[in-house]
Amino acid sequence: MNSIVTIEFVLYLALIMGIGLYFARKKMTQADFHLGGKRIPGWALALSERATGESAWCLLGLTGFAFAAGLSSIWIAIGCVMGIAVSWLWLAREFRRERDKYDTLTLPDYLATKYAGRGKFIRWFSSIIIIFFFVLYVAAQFSGGGKTLNITFGIPVTWGIVISAVVVILYAMAGGFLSVVWTDVIQAILMIVTLVVTPIVALVAIAQSNISITSALALAGGGLDSWTGGAVGFAAGTLIFNNFSWFFGYLGGQPQLDARWMAMRSDRDVKIGSAVAIIWTLLAYAGAITLGIAAIALFGSGAVSDPEQILPFMLLKLMPPWLAGILLAGAVAAMMSTADSQLLIATSSISEDIVHKALRKDFDDRKLVLLSRITILVVGLIALVMAFTSKSLIYTIVGWAWAGIGCSFAPAVILSFFWKRFNASGVIASLVSGFATTVVWMTTGLDSVFTARAATFIIAFVCAIVFTLLQKE
Repeated sequence: MNSIVTIEFVLYLALIMGIGLYFARKKMTQADFHLGGKRIPGWALALSERATGESAWCLLGLTGFAFAAGLSSIWIAIGCVMGIAVSWLWLAREFRRERDKYDTLTLPDYLATKYAGRGKFIRWFSSIIIIFFFVLYVAAQFSGGGKTLNITFGIPVTWGIVISAVVVILYAMAGGFLSVVWTDVIQAILMIVTLVVTPIVALVAIAQSNISITSALALAGGGLDSWTGGAVGFAAGTLIFNNFSWFFGYLGGQPQLDARWMAMRSDRDVKIGSAVAIIWTLLAYAGAITLGIAAIALFGSGAVSDPEQILPFMLLKLMPPWLAGILLAGAVAAMMSTADSQLLIATSSISEDIVHKALRKDFDDRKLVLLSRITILVVGLIALVMAFTSKSLIYTIVGWAWAGIGCSFAPAVILSFFWKRFNASGVIASLVSGFATTVVWMTTGLDSVFTARAATFIIAFVCAIVFTLLQKE
């Protein structure tokens, strides 16, 4: 079995590397390298945005969480689906229009250009936030790749992390945004096939074995058969809200997702992309939750020591070798599709926002693209080291980044789009208070009481409004 899976996986990696090398041969400007030069159709950007937004978090993290938490995991899915729908239907078009209006390549560049009076601080601080949290985020994706390769091929996790990192770093360096988007398209297709086919096979196996999912969840104990995890009253409300709070991070505050909207060619492309993205999301989240719950019924709650390995475990148990190989490539694709985008965003913050704009190094496009490629290498190596040393789960690390980036930037983005009085003081208040809240919440244990994702968004939003009103127009 392993030989068939190995051959398919090697072919998949060769395809991904080939796409990167294809775009590496093309002459690119800095705008091409970081935003595609408005040459990418809306449906492709939508698939890229979805593959980037979900990553190892969805295939490994969310399926593992559903396996560990049972029915109460549904509230995460509801929060995420609602956040994605709102962002595509409400914010995507505004990102495209504002990008054209201010001629910017990145989220920090947009905020600093629009609020130029305090633009230097906004550019520096927002770039630092992105670099800090995205290195953690990339490390989590490399860790996810290592886990998948370990359970699939028996490769030590350390070597799995190295292989994942090397592949991602090389093709991201080679083709920039263009290679990242087109590899994401392939990865999004693999991911959705994995999240649709595997639950169907699992449910068929349950039906053939005459297993009752309800009885299996009840037998497993631990509140797995409860929509509130066994909690009641105020505790139940808190659990639901904390899980739902992933919603806030999607509201325009994720630079790796915003870049896809900024790269849109027209409002028509945004409309097409919205339909593709929302349908993909509904299928993916339904599949991830179903997988986790079906695994409890089929294999018991103690099937794996690490819940985030339940998907590879199920694929190898339920699928014929040739199909397992294809779908396992989808699991690795989930990691790669986010890691490459995070690398590119961190790189753009360094090469475009800091070196080019903040430090005013007026290099030509050839030198800027070279600088970007070198930066991808350096950031990737730092994330690789962190992936070795971090013991945190993928779900936990992504939760930190979701609060620290998404919920710090989201209030500033929303208010900049829809409130004419909003000003630079409000932007700075949102970013500073959001970053500080995330750090305090995560380091003091407050996150276990009230999630940092909601706390960061609420505090940043209130501070943005208050400081805007305090500053005279």
